[in-house]
Amino acid sequence: MGVMALSQSFSTRHGFSPAKGITIHEDAPESLRYFVLQIAADLGWRPDPVRRIICRVLRVTPNEERNYRDQHIRAEVRELMSTCPWFKVYDIIEALHAGLARHDEYNGGDDAGLFADEINKFFVDEGVGWQIVDGKLVTRGSEAFETMVTQATSALEMSARPTAAKHLHEALEDLSRRPEADLPGAAYHAMGSLECVARDLTGNPKATLGEILKRHPGLLPKPLDEALSKVWGYASNEARHVVEGRDISRDEAVLLVGLSATVTTYLLRKPVTL
Repeated sequence: MGVMALSQSFSTRHGFSPAKGITIHEDAPESLRYFVLQIAADLGWRPDPVRRIICRVLRVTPNEERNYRDQHIRAEVRELMSTCPWFKVYDIIEALHAGLARHDEYNGGDDAGLFADEINKFFVDEGVGWQIVDGKLVTRGSEAFETMVTQATSALEMSARPTAAKHLHEALEDLSRRPEADLPGAAYHAMGSLECVARDLTGNPKATLGEILKRHPGLLPKPLDEALSKVWGYASNEARHVVEGRDISRDEAVLLVGLSATVTTYLLRKPVTL
């Protein structure tokens, strides 16, 4: 396995690769399954080590009758990859990245980084709602969503508010769970992060966000304070009280996480007069 510089295509070099809107979350299309194996091959991986990783992830035994030629092992790898459950494809991607990172540690180079870059480009180009970050696959939102969350995370880190930052991180973790995202959990932690910030800024360690907004009308401009109070009530109800036949959708959960991140950044950057 050796480092191989993957050259950029014409469309990438000249900016002719518009990103698709995100349409794929709980699926792994055949094109992705093929592409993962192709990138591993482009980076110099022989079929046998790839098979070992895939078999370990899927907890299956390699077909020893196919050990004598690379082409037979390659066929087995393709079969395993094309028939496994969608969420196992993402487990395999993480495992391959980890294998490349271990190889990089011993031999230098950045095969893991190249692998992550190519996979992430595929996700953007094909509208897949995942991304590799620090070797792990996490949920990917729109560019606006990613910007809002990044700004909020940075603001929380700079203001030394670890509890609020932890809640925001947990919200993203809940959106990233496989095979099923914890959408009520994402809503709960998103609003919990915002509530932590509001409590700290106002000196009300036990008050709910709704109570804080009533007690401190200057915290947000009107009528945004009233609107946010209603959003908090909605999120609290959806996250804490399960109603038969009513499930929060991914779009609603993402909206709440993004809204929480935006308001958090606003509160931390403005001088609060109580």
